[in-house]
Amino acid sequence: MAQPLNGVDLYHSLFGTEIHDPRVLFEMLTVNVFQPGLNWRVAASKIPVFDKVFKHFDVKQIAQFDEMDLEALEENPEMIRNPRKIRAVVQNAQATLKLQPEFKDLADYLWSFKPKDDVVKGTLQQDSHGLGTTLAKDMKKRGFTFVGPTTMELLLIGSGILKHEYE
Repeated sequence: MAQPLNGVDLYHSLFGTEIHDPRVLFEMLTVNVFQPGLNWRVAASKIPVFDKVFKHFDVKQIAQFDEMDLEALEENPEMIRNPRKIRAVVQNAQATLKLQPEFKDLADYLWSFKPKDDVVKGTLQQDSHGLGTTLAKDMKKRGFTFVGPTTMELLLIGSGILKHEYE
């Protein structure tokens, strides 16, 4: 029987593949929320913990977390115990639910940003004209948080919406 993938291997196996499952996209978004200030491997290594504490990335359940739930997460020694990032996941779950009826789900929303020319070449764009910036601005307007331009461009690349080629 094959061993289940650890968080880093799972994230690495998913990264760059076309992901249309809204639950998996919320999982990727959650890793991106926790990643700033850390090596990506640190955030990705926590996927099994995130899966357990964030109810298998069920946004309806996460959106209902109350103060007691948040405090328990902030005290959980397995977690990356950054209160702002933990609360951001709950806020992002609530914002995800508000995408309806305009969008069917998070996948429908994110894939609506797929450009005709879907390849980014060279280093990731750090300016205000990249697709990551466009997505980040729109997400912030919709109530999402911890969704900066670079991390959102990584989310687009990681979920296969945008292709990245190094020159």
